[in-house]
Amino acid sequence: MTIGYNRLNPAVATPREVASAVNLLIDGKSNNRGTFTLAANATTTTVTDLRAGSDSVILFTPMTATAAAENPFVSARNKQSFVVTHANDSTTDRTFIYVVIG
Repeated sequence: MTIGYNRLNPAVATPREVASAVNLLIDGKSNNRGTFTLAANATTTTVTDLRAGSDSVILFTPMTATAAAENPFVSARNKQSFVVTHANDSTTDRTFIYVVIG
């Protein structure tokens, strides 16, 4: 999942490309965020994200009133995914925004 950020090739990155990447970081644009919606009629939701790993810290916040009423937690962190455990509900608008650190 990328949102308009380019990866730098360490062998050929120009000073301008490096400066651009550093400036984006200084401005808080670290390309480590995403969104997910809790699965309806289930107690877990698996989120696939290539940046996630077993040592990652996953932080999230609700984006809807329905999501704010939930108490979900990250129950597993895996290579390129994580699992969120939550209440079994038929609601389909329990949406969160998240960041992956590490």
